[in-house]
Amino acid sequence: MTKHARKSPVPVERDFTAGMAEHGRRSFVGSTGDRELDARVMELAEAAAGAGEADLLAEMMITAVRISRGTVTAGDFKMMNRALKEMRAAEEVFGPWRDFRKVSVFGSARTRPDDPQYQAAVEFSRQMREHGFMTITGAGPGIMAAGNEGAGAEDSFGLNIVLPFEATANEFIAGDDKLVEFNYFFTRKLSFVKESDATAGFPGGFGTMDEVFEALTLIQTGKAQVYPMVLVEAKGGKYWKFWEQFVRDHLLRSGMISESDLSLFRVTDDIEEAVEEVVGFYRTFHSYRYVGDRLVMRLMNPLAEGEVGRLEQEFGDVIKAGRMQQRGALEEEDNEPEMAGLPRLVFRHRRGNFGRLREFIDAVNRATTVETVEDPVEAE
Repeated sequence: MTKHARKSPVPVERDFTAGMAEHGRRSFVGSTGDRELDARVMELAEAAAGAGEADLLAEMMITAVRISRGTVTAGDFKMMNRALKEMRAAEEVFGPWRDFRKVSVFGSARTRPDDPQYQAAVEFSRQMREHGFMTITGAGPGIMAAGNEGAGAEDSFGLNIVLPFEATANEFIAGDDKLVEFNYFFTRKLSFVKESDATAGFPGGFGTMDEVFEALTLIQTGKAQVYPMVLVEAKGGKYWKFWEQFVRDHLLRSGMISESDLSLFRVTDDIEEAVEEVVGFYRTFHSYRYVGDRLVMRLMNPLAEGEVGRLEQEFGDVIKAGRMQQRGALEEEDNEPEMAGLPRLVFRHRRGNFGRLREFIDAVNRATTVETVEDPVEAE
């Protein structure tokens, strides 16, 4: 029986920045410069917004008012409006699938179906589907079509960019309700990173390089959560090997990146190894967020006795102050009741080296746990 993507056994919170817990303050909302108008905006926001979102809606409305009264041109105003509408449309498409893990697949639009790279992308996406992951592609031809073909329309998304050429979606996602149309690359790339739990890059041109380096930059700087980035190609390929050589010889050797930044990605020409790089990342690790300067890492199972001390000793450089603690949910996390039962590793994080944080997550996944959660794939 063909296996399909499935919901995560624990809901997936998609605050892709790993942002801090909110405390219900209204000081951030700002002002139009007119107190009476501010009050009317807040009243409207409270009447229109969902539970707990009135402050954010009021802030957005005030921002829109200030834009309309500012020095922006009509063209800029239209661009901001369209960008917001594109983000809203993407949210409406991804919303029903929020609790499904997903992997974004990047690669050349020029790769033909008889190319080994195309077949490698088909196989990768097929295996990811069997492990419960949905696939996100750019909806175009080439590697994008291969990703949608491997996953099947039922288990994939297409983020199509409207261009003067190559404007139609590939046959494997065209007409599907999980196809999103974008006018702007920046809103499209936001969805790629924000909605994904991993990225797989196959050989490609400028667009592929842009997408890969964008994701790496966001993770390296802490602007997006650490997640697996695997750079894959057909057996015997040298595309990513030469890319990695350039990174080592010209970026690392020149001191432009750190040694640990190399841990943010993995290069392989083995599909099974690429799949394991993604699946294994979520074996024990679930997600993380910040509460003040404390990093709160949620786990699928608690670590065995002694493992926390070992990790604390090995990764003392990521701890800003104090000790590492295994415990339950913090009081400030009461806005995520679905994850309240997950064990946590909590420590004051010395931000600035997210490659090292990736290495820490890998070590957590290798650590001994108290019990093993049954894999629903194996149980079928």
